[in-house]
Amino acid sequence: MMNQMIKRTVKQWFAIGLTGLGLLSGATAVAAQELKIGLVNSERILREAQVARVAEQRLETEFAKRDKEIQDLGVRFRGLAEKLEKESQVLSETERGRRQREVAELDRDLQRKQREFREDLNQRRNEEFGQIQERAQRIIRQIAEAEKFDLIVQEAVYFSAKIDITDKVIRALNAAR
Repeated sequence: MMNQMIKRTVKQWFAIGLTGLGLLSGATAVAAQELKIGLVNSERILREAQVARVAEQRLETEFAKRDKEIQDLGVRFRGLAEKLEKESQVLSETERGRRQREVAELDRDLQRKQREFREDLNQRRNEEFGQIQERAQRIIRQIAEAEKFDLIVQEAVYFSAKIDITDKVIRALNAAR
Protein backbone atom coordinates (compact mmCIF):
# COMPACT_ATOMS: atom_id res chain seq x y z
CA MET A 1 0.00 0.00 0.00
CA MET A 2 2.76 2.36 0.94
CA ASN A 3 4.65 1.29 -2.12
CA GLN A 4 1.67 2.15 -4.34
CA MET A 5 1.36 5.60 -2.76
CA ILE A 6 5.02 6.27 -3.39
CA LYS A 7 4.68 5.13 -7.00
CA ARG A 8 1.60 7.32 -7.48
CA THR A 9 3.35 10.35 -5.94
CA VAL A 10 6.41 9.81 -8.12
CA LYS A 11 4.16 9.51 -11.18
CA GLN A 12 2.36 12.72 -10.22
CA TRP A 13 5.64 14.60 -9.75
CA PHE A 14 6.92 13.19 -13.00
CA ALA A 15 3.73 14.34 -14.78
CA ILE A 16 4.03 17.79 -13.21
CA GLY A 17 7.67 17.92 -14.29
CA LEU A 18 6.78 16.98 -17.86
CA THR A 19 4.00 19.55 -17.91
CA GLY A 20 6.44 22.17 -16.64
CA LEU A 21 8.93 21.20 -19.32
CA GLY A 22 6.18 21.40 -21.91
CA LEU A 23 5.26 24.89 -20.75
CA LEU A 24 8.90 25.94 -20.81
CA SER A 25 9.42 24.55 -24.27
CA GLY A 26 6.21 26.30 -25.42
CA ALA A 27 7.42 29.60 -23.96
CA THR A 28 10.78 29.06 -25.60
CA ALA A 29 9.07 28.41 -28.93
CA VAL A 30 7.10 31.64 -28.58
CA ALA A 31 10.25 33.53 -27.64
CA ALA A 32 12.06 31.91 -30.55
CA GLN A 33 9.51 33.37 -32.95
CA GLU A 34 11.34 36.60 -33.62
CA LEU A 35 9.32 39.78 -33.53
CA LYS A 36 9.93 42.15 -36.39
CA ILE A 37 10.28 45.63 -34.96
CA GLY A 38 10.96 48.89 -36.77
CA LEU A 39 11.65 52.42 -35.68
CA VAL A 40 10.84 55.70 -37.40
CA ASN A 41 12.44 59.02 -36.46
CA SER A 42 9.73 61.62 -37.14
CA GLU A 43 12.10 64.51 -36.60
CA ARG A 44 14.37 63.25 -39.38
CA ILE A 45 11.40 62.89 -41.70
CA LEU A 46 10.35 66.50 -41.10
CA ARG A 47 13.94 67.64 -41.56
CA GLU A 48 15.10 65.52 -44.51
CA ALA A 49 12.09 64.59 -46.65
CA GLN A 50 11.76 66.60 -49.83
CA VAL A 51 8.09 67.34 -49.11
CA ALA A 52 9.13 68.89 -45.79
CA ARG A 53 11.73 71.06 -47.51
CA VAL A 54 9.16 72.17 -50.07
CA ALA A 55 6.69 72.99 -47.28
CA GLU A 56 9.35 75.01 -45.46
CA GLN A 57 10.14 76.95 -48.64
CA ARG A 58 6.43 77.54 -49.22
CA LEU A 59 6.11 78.97 -45.70
CA GLU A 60 9.16 81.19 -46.17
CA THR A 61 7.69 82.56 -49.39
CA GLU A 62 4.26 83.02 -47.84
CA PHE A 63 5.59 84.93 -44.83
CA ALA A 64 8.53 86.78 -46.43
CA LYS A 65 6.63 90.02 -47.03
CA ARG A 66 5.36 90.22 -43.44
CA ASP A 67 8.80 89.34 -42.11
CA LYS A 68 10.34 92.15 -44.16
CA GLU A 69 7.71 94.62 -42.88
CA ILE A 70 8.47 93.65 -39.29
CA GLN A 71 12.22 93.97 -39.90
CA ASP A 72 11.69 97.43 -41.39
CA LEU A 73 9.46 98.44 -38.47
CA GLY A 74 12.17 97.26 -36.07
CA VAL A 75 14.79 99.38 -37.87
CA ARG A 76 12.45 102.38 -37.73
CA PHE A 77 11.80 101.82 -34.02
CA ARG A 78 15.51 101.56 -33.18
CA GLY A 79 16.22 104.70 -35.24
CA LEU A 80 13.54 106.72 -33.46
CA ALA A 81 14.64 105.44 -30.04
CA GLU A 82 18.28 106.34 -30.74
CA LYS A 83 17.30 109.77 -32.08
CA LEU A 84 15.20 110.43 -28.98
CA GLU A 85 18.09 109.33 -26.76
CA LYS A 86 20.51 111.70 -28.50
CA GLU A 87 18.16 114.70 -28.67
CA SER A 88 16.29 114.32 -25.38
CA GLN A 89 18.50 116.88 -23.60
CA VAL A 90 17.73 119.66 -26.12
CA LEU A 91 14.04 118.94 -26.64
CA SER A 92 11.29 120.79 -24.84
CA GLU A 93 9.33 118.82 -22.27
CA THR A 94 6.28 118.72 -24.59
CA GLU A 95 8.28 117.54 -27.62
CA ARG A 96 10.16 114.94 -25.56
CA GLY A 97 6.84 113.58 -24.20
CA ARG A 98 5.36 113.45 -27.70
CA ARG A 99 8.39 111.55 -29.07
CA GLN A 100 8.44 109.16 -26.10
CA ARG A 101 4.77 108.33 -26.75
CA GLU A 102 5.56 107.86 -30.46
CA VAL A 103 8.44 105.48 -29.63
CA ALA A 104 6.31 103.60 -27.06
CA GLU A 105 3.44 103.28 -29.54
CA LEU A 106 5.80 102.04 -32.24
CA ASP A 107 7.29 99.53 -29.78
CA ARG A 108 3.80 98.19 -28.90
CA ASP A 109 2.94 97.98 -32.59
CA LEU A 110 6.20 96.13 -33.33
CA GLN A 111 5.65 93.65 -30.49
CA ARG A 112 2.04 93.03 -31.53
CA LYS A 113 3.03 92.41 -35.15
CA GLN A 114 5.86 90.10 -34.10
CA ARG A 115 3.50 88.11 -31.86
CA GLU A 116 0.84 87.85 -34.58
CA PHE A 117 3.50 86.85 -37.09
CA ARG A 118 4.83 84.06 -34.83
CA GLU A 119 1.30 82.80 -34.10
CA ASP A 120 0.31 82.78 -37.78
CA LEU A 121 3.59 81.16 -38.83
CA ASN A 122 3.29 78.47 -36.16
CA GLN A 123 -0.30 77.74 -37.13
CA ARG A 124 0.60 77.40 -40.81
CA ARG A 125 3.70 75.32 -39.99
CA ASN A 126 1.56 72.99 -37.88
CA GLU A 127 -0.91 72.65 -40.76
CA GLU A 128 1.81 71.92 -43.32
CA PHE A 129 3.77 69.49 -41.19
CA GLY A 130 0.59 67.87 -39.90
CA GLN A 131 -0.28 66.91 -43.47
CA ILE A 132 3.22 65.52 -43.98
CA GLN A 133 2.95 63.50 -40.78
CA GLU A 134 -0.40 62.07 -41.90
CA ARG A 135 1.15 61.02 -45.22
CA ALA A 136 4.12 59.52 -43.38
CA GLN A 137 1.76 57.56 -41.10
CA ARG A 138 0.01 56.06 -44.12
CA ILE A 139 3.36 55.10 -45.66
CA ILE A 140 4.55 53.59 -42.37
CA ARG A 141 1.40 51.44 -42.23
CA GLN A 142 1.94 50.35 -45.83
CA ILE A 143 5.55 49.39 -45.10
CA ALA A 144 4.50 47.57 -41.92
CA GLU A 145 1.88 45.53 -43.76
CA ALA A 146 4.03 44.83 -46.82
CA GLU A 147 7.09 43.79 -44.82
CA LYS A 148 5.10 42.08 -42.04
CA PHE A 149 6.31 44.15 -39.10
CA ASP A 150 4.89 43.26 -35.70
CA LEU A 151 5.60 46.69 -34.25
CA ILE A 152 6.81 50.05 -35.50
CA VAL A 153 7.78 52.64 -32.91
CA GLN A 154 8.21 56.36 -33.40
CA GLU A 155 11.02 57.79 -31.31
CA ALA A 156 13.01 55.86 -28.76
CA VAL A 157 15.63 56.50 -26.14
CA TYR A 158 17.86 53.86 -27.71
CA PHE A 159 17.62 51.75 -30.82
CA SER A 160 19.82 49.74 -33.10
CA ALA A 161 20.35 51.10 -36.60
CA LYS A 162 19.26 47.76 -38.04
CA ILE A 163 15.61 48.42 -37.04
CA ASP A 164 15.55 52.06 -38.25
CA ILE A 165 13.24 52.30 -41.29
CA THR A 166 13.26 56.10 -41.44
CA ASP A 167 15.17 56.13 -44.73
CA LYS A 168 12.53 53.88 -46.33
CA VAL A 169 9.79 56.21 -45.19
CA ILE A 170 11.64 59.28 -46.49
CA ARG A 171 12.25 57.60 -49.87
CA ALA A 172 8.57 56.63 -50.10
CA LEU A 173 7.44 60.14 -49.16
CA ASN A 174 9.75 61.65 -51.78
CA ALA A 175 8.51 59.19 -54.41
CA ALA A 176 4.85 59.84 -53.58
CA ARG A 177 5.04 63.53 -54.38
